[in-house]
Amino acid sequence: MLLAIDVGNTNVVFALIDGRAILGRWRIATDPRRTADEYAVWLLQLLQFQGYSPAQVTRVIVSTVVPRALHNIQVLSNKYFHHDAWIAGNAPVEWDMRIDIEQPRSLGADRAVNAIAAHARFAGDLVVVDFGTATTFDVIDADGTYKGGIIAPGINLSLEALVNAAARLPRIAIEPPRNNGSVIGRNTEDAMHIGVFWGYVAMMEGLIARMRTEIGRPVTVVATGGLAVLFHDHTTIFDHVETDLTIEGLALLAERVKD
Repeated sequence: MLLAIDVGNTNVVFALIDGRAILGRWRIATDPRRTADEYAVWLLQLLQFQGYSPAQVTRVIVSTVVPRALHNIQVLSNKYFHHDAWIAGNAPVEWDMRIDIEQPRSLGADRAVNAIAAHARFAGDLVVVDFGTATTFDVIDADGTYKGGIIAPGINLSLEALVNAAARLPRIAIEPPRNNGSVIGRNTEDAMHIGVFWGYVAMMEGLIARMRTEIGRPVTVVATGGLAVLFHDHTTIFDHVETDLTIEGLALLAERVKD
């Protein structure tokens, strides 16, 4: 079995994979100070709860956008699973795609993994929208070349900044406004829900419309990340929602390595 680890700015996701089947996934807040032993106390219990043991893990692969967290993840892999962790983008799991941007080394591992997974799943030109700490829009052409994209503040980050900067604004949940589709708020909370939720939808729709125009060919839009399902129910811009796209990309990279 493969243990795939996706280290994001907000959460670390661990997934146990057998072939292409995801047997379990677990999430913990990202903290670069978290030690390998702390990870192990938490993760090994979760594996046991679902009937698995560390001995069943034969490969470990890691994608990270938090360099400071990598060392302890590598120690976790060696100490508790007895395997050197493969680091996505490095041998033997290099990016098997052309990266056609000005600074290829600056491309985040999560965006590269998403691009590889999306190209493997869908034909033609693609835009991948990933809802994370940032919301990213990535363009992959029909032959699998990564062409560039957009980085926008994530909706939770935007809301946090708004609440922290305005003393009288309350903290609200990320959810559709409950006002029958009106975009004119009659109280402070409704006004915030409209601004945050429909404002974010309008931003995504506008950016993707501009991207479609610039690409000039039919484009398939794939959404991933925790909030993808929520927004998919309130806009028509997404053709597919694949919540496990990053994990699938890591599995694909590991699958390409021959024993």
